[in-house]
Amino acid sequence: MNIETGLGTELEAGSETDPDTEPGRADASLTRPQRRLLRRIYNGRTVPIVVDGKPFLTFREASRYLLTLVPEAREVAYLEMRGQAK
Repeated sequence: MNIETGLGTELEAGSETDPDTEPGRADASLTRPQRRLLRRIYNGRTVPIVVDGKPFLTFREASRYLLTLVPEAREVAYLEMRGQAK
């Protein structure tokens, strides 16, 4: 490690974790069909959709909330949003 540049520290830190393999990465986002449907549901919406006692009026609010949930709860909340949109 070069003390003046700190180059060794960066290389050592990079070798510990591989950025391509993050645990839970597959579950960390909504699927493309889910994102597309949510965008359609929330496009121009004037009446909020209420899920778990929280009102959602925009796609961004809804997707942020869904991403905070564990995958099983996320699917339940998504289905509830989809059901209320009809």
